[in-house]
Amino acid sequence: MTGDAVVIDGLQYSNWDREIFEQMRAGGLDAVHVTATYWENTRELLSNLGRWNRRFEAHPDLIRPVATADDIRSARREGRTGIIFGLQNCSPIEDDIDMVALLKRLNVHIMQLSYNNQSLICAGCYEDNDPGISRFGHQVIREMNRVGMIIDMSHSAEFSTLEAIRLSERPIVISHANPLFFREARRNKSEKVLRALAESGGLLGFSCYPFHLRDGSDCTLESFTEMIARTVDLMGIEHVGIGTDLCQKQPLSVLEWMRNGRWSKVKDYGEGSASNADWPRPLSWLRTTADFGNIATGLHDRGFSNEEVQRIMGMNWLHFFDQALQPEGA
Repeated sequence: MTGDAVVIDGLQYSNWDREIFEQMRAGGLDAVHVTATYWENTRELLSNLGRWNRRFEAHPDLIRPVATADDIRSARREGRTGIIFGLQNCSPIEDDIDMVALLKRLNVHIMQLSYNNQSLICAGCYEDNDPGISRFGHQVIREMNRVGMIIDMSHSAEFSTLEAIRLSERPIVISHANPLFFREARRNKSEKVLRALAESGGLLGFSCYPFHLRDGSDCTLESFTEMIARTVDLMGIEHVGIGTDLCQKQPLSVLEWMRNGRWSKVKDYGEGSASNADWPRPLSWLRTTADFGNIATGLHDRGFSNEEVQRIMGMNWLHFFDQALQPEGA
């Protein structure tokens, strides 16, 4: 990646330390959307944000917080990686609409409306029934639009996702998922959803999580870029990016927290198979964030132009953030 082209990863959740931040720099990442919540309540989220403040203090040469898209541009000039806070669940707002604006002031800029299960807002992708967006959800969507907090439907069910696209007056994202035609998985999205997302001006971040890829951990870079090419034909080049869903150095206990939270006494296997009871083996071409540039190489090899590669690797995210992170009327 050269010139002024910004490189952005639309989702990661790693066991953050200096080595990982150095890998981000080695991979040329100018910004990363990081997960600050799975099942945490408000107080627990605040503690997570406090830990991030300590990381900013300890590693100011490598990372910096992001409040606007221009902060990402500044991070690139400074040789640092901008950190964008996001929530993979709406649990920290509990049932209080005022929490949306308060969290936005704490630099929380992205929120999924559900994480696998039914939330107070909508259905998750593992639910058998999908009633769509709740009354509370209508109010949350309106408030997120007002303050400039991005709606993310990566782990939400189909009808709920389509309703969120319809109800939101601003484009939404699916930050880390893949097309259902590439791999049958509840987290992956139908062509109906992808078309609606593109038509509304939204953005899809392609996931590199092996359980959502054809051939799992053996998925080749060529197969991954073929998926991207087919999706670009469906959605258009301006509506796609990368959201790796990398979870580096995380212990099994973190996977169990992601799957079970506090809601289940028995082990939840996600897709229903004990074969995914542990972290998947890393992809050969994306073992750490330092390998992020391999995706660009694969896209070039697939036949994408330099401008198209730059769009997919980060510029689409940046242009989306230019508008999406601003409050209404700004």
